[in-house]
Amino acid sequence: MKIICWNVNGIRSILKKGFIDFIHKYNPDIICLQETKATPEQVQIDLPEYPHRLWDSATKKGYAGTAVFSKKPPRSHTKGIGIKKHDAEGRVITIELEKAFLVNVYVPNAQRELERLDYRTKEWDRDFLAYLKKLEKTKPVIACGDFNVAHKEIDLANPKSNAGNAGFTPEERAGFDNIIAAGFIDTFREFTKEGGHYTWWSFMGRAREKNVGWRIDYFIISPALRPKLQKSYILPEVMGSDHAPIVLEIAI
Repeated sequence: MKIICWNVNGIRSILKKGFIDFIHKYNPDIICLQETKATPEQVQIDLPEYPHRLWDSATKKGYAGTAVFSKKPPRSHTKGIGIKKHDAEGRVITIELEKAFLVNVYVPNAQRELERLDYRTKEWDRDFLAYLKKLEKTKPVIACGDFNVAHKEIDLANPKSNAGNAGFTPEERAGFDNIIAAGFIDTFREFTKEGGHYTWWSFMGRAREKNVGWRIDYFIISPALRPKLQKSYILPEVMGSDHAPIVLEIAI
């Protein structure tokens, strides 16, 4: 199974920038999108090979949002994590596969002045991890999306100058530490140990051209799925968003 995960920074925008051709080229079984910024009624997507489409759109128009497109019907699906204060922003879609749950997530940003840092780290991170562990009692879990944190210094080009900034605060990094401590595996690091690999670049200062980026998009898996893991990689050459798509290939 091949799963593509991508923060598209607006589904209506990415459709004008080669999204359909990209999907045809890589031919994933499942597509997980974040920051769709739209409702399904607002877009027309010519991908008949993906008839099973799930959307979790934010109450606020043009904000956040997630979507999952699948070739095969999921056994079941849910939106959100079952906690009202978290579920109005369209941040989570879970689908049940035969041998695992797949969770598509767009984690809240702490914001530039760290206005949402407490919410993000003291509420969301705790509750989302508890949700993953609850799912794991039934089936192993694959979770993917924009986690809005660079976990280690190796995961961003300028760790020293960004220390304490949104996406690289000690609190956010500790939240990802907790995910790893709970047993989940950062699949990209199973294959790629060196730095210089990023999934997001600022639009400022030709950052992408210079590869001055951050790795904030992840596929994580339950340890029970590690023997099934085949590949986990980034497609930095694919343009259209400030994020690059990431890909998981797993034998389930």
